[in-house]
Amino acid sequence: YLVHLHMSVFSQSFSPCGRFLAAGNNYGEIAVFSLSSALSPDATDLSQKPILTFTAHEGPVFSLLSTDSHLLSAGNGEISAWSWAELIKRENSLVIGGGDNNIHIMDLESGVFKSVLQGHTDYIHCLSVREREGEILSGSEDGAVRIWDYRTGQSVHCIEVYKYEECARPQYGKWISCLTTDSDWMLCGGGPSLSLWHLRSMSPTSIFPLSGCQRQANFYQDMILSVGEGQCVSHCLLGGEVKAQIPCTPHSLNTLALNLNSTEHRVLTVGGSSHQMDVFTNLSYRTFSLSF
Repeated sequence: YLVHLHMSVFSQSFSPCGRFLAAGNNYGEIAVFSLSSALSPDATDLSQKPILTFTAHEGPVFSLLSTDSHLLSAGNGEISAWSWAELIKRENSLVIGGGDNNIHIMDLESGVFKSVLQGHTDYIHCLSVREREGEILSGSEDGAVRIWDYRTGQSVHCIEVYKYEECARPQYGKWISCLTTDSDWMLCGGGPSLSLWHLRSMSPTSIFPLSGCQRQANFYQDMILSVGEGQCVSHCLLGGEVKAQIPCTPHSLNTLALNLNSTEHRVLTVGGSSHQMDVFTNLSYRTFSLSF
């Protein structure tokens, strides 16, 4: 009970097939849930529990990312890769890398780091990839969003978001805690206000009037979904208006994930300062909660 009382969920990622959800907590654990079971008409309380829970890191699991075959996890100083096929069979894999304040690009087939992107002066909170452009974007505690050409390893742009008057909030700090991209558009925020940027002009086009620091945001159709300090998922229009705020179980939110890998299991999941993660089959209300 005490473990659940002090648990926070920091990260989530859906399996490539869209039938499973992995979540990482502050105790270094990763839990794998079966969405097929949880969304079944015959679901029971047991269906909302993990099919597998294992200790992945000594500290919190701050980041999870799925490739076509692997679940990547990152915490305090290491990056690990876990085979989705093995996880689903309830078996574990092996730690294959290390990390610091830089970005390490790894060849998953060989487990060898291909290059290191250096430039940030403090640790990195978030990453986004623009595959068509061959770019990686990174947001850091140093207040900058850097855009990298991952073929050459060079930093091609550095946006110091906190220096833009319309974005700056010195009372919160300059750190960038959330970052995502969609075509030529970028969302970023943290200490600075959540803002929408046009990447060709390198300028902010909308500032979202959300209180507190936003920890994760996603594009979805003609909206932006965001979570952070506070109990609500914010639905925002691209022009900057807040359309709705939907209450969740945790009192403070760290992570949201949209399952676009499976039409049958298309859900929004939200986690934060609780052992429970809310599942939305309709964006307007919480359907049920998964539980560590």
